[in-house]
Amino acid sequence: MPIRKVLLVDDEEDIRTVGHLSLSRVGGWETVLAASGAEALTRAVTERPDLILLDVMMPGMDGPSTFSHLRAQEATARTPIIFMTAKIQKQEVARYLELGALGVISKPFDPMTLPSEIKRLLP
Repeated sequence: MPIRKVLLVDDEEDIRTVGHLSLSRVGGWETVLAASGAEALTRAVTERPDLILLDVMMPGMDGPSTFSHLRAQEATARTPIIFMTAKIQKQEVARYLELGALGVISKPFDPMTLPSEIKRLLP
């Protein structure tokens, strides 16, 4: 699956900044940013990303809730989603995979290897 555009959703500005640099400069992908679940729902429809990187813990609408809303929208129902979280525990990872996520990337991530981590999770 070729990726041209990635939507990175994270409430932390530093993560968005480093993630944007990693995805665009190292990965060579157009990168769209969203600071909240609600913003992600709008940006995902208007930007039509090939992949969504979604933070698990965010104020307001968390990652799993955002995931459910994205799946409920026709425009994003089949967009691949990878969760990002600092809390990598087997049962949590299993739950995210059961929801339908492609995988889980741990935070903090290495900006030099993030794109290759993403590529490894793609079908």
